[in-house]
Amino acid sequence: MGHQPGRAIGNTDQMRMVRVNRISSRSDLFPRLIAMQKLADAQGFAVFRVTGSGVPAKQRLICELENWGPSNAGFGKGFVDAHGEALLDHIDRSLLPLFWAGSHDRAAPGPADFSPFMVRLKDGMVPFSGLAFPVRLGAIGNGFVLFTGDDIDPSSDTIIELHGRCCNVMMDLLSLDERRAAATEALSEREIACLQLAGDGRISEEIGDKLGLSVHTVNAYLGSATIKLDSVNRIQAIAKAIRLGYIS
Repeated sequence: MGHQPGRAIGNTDQMRMVRVNRISSRSDLFPRLIAMQKLADAQGFAVFRVTGSGVPAKQRLICELENWGPSNAGFGKGFVDAHGEALLDHIDRSLLPLFWAGSHDRAAPGPADFSPFMVRLKDGMVPFSGLAFPVRLGAIGNGFVLFTGDDIDPSSDTIIELHGRCCNVMMDLLSLDERRAAATEALSEREIACLQLAGDGRISEEIGDKLGLSVHTVNAYLGSATIKLDSVNRIQAIAKAIRLGYIS
């Protein structure tokens, strides 16, 4: 699988500013990760986030996205048990990509002339070979994007390309978390009540009668909730409110 070398990530605030197409859910990332998996000539991918306090002993890796499938259901835990401590130590010191050879495939991925720009983990600890691209965005949002499989052999240019794309994936995940947190703080009880009734199929007049509000006020609450949920219309706002757990 492919990961980019330790190319400096640069100013993350500036990089976020150039992101134009924002995701609305984590499922939006799957097509991009599948494309990256194909570019790496890998058989699977996973996204791990670093959680916990800044003290390394209290940090851990959580798998947030993966497509290993039911037959490899235990691979994520096995990978963290085998390499989690090394990855947490690595991301505090370096942004070089990591690679390893699995017990099914002793050939380490990546071109030999590129190995000085990568860090090798202990081989044979997990079934499949792979690449892990570290992304460090600040106090939060840090993690790794992994690509796993047999006979992974990306070129140097592919590794660099993949690392850049991994940074974008992690920035989009962080942006999604930030927008959800902002929405959680911003939605008022009235906005949630109006969204709930709208989600139940009530029109503005019915919502107004139920809550003792004018139609104009109901529409204002629904409009402000739509903006806060970063939605294009009332229907999408209701869908996001359900997904985020504000309404049922």
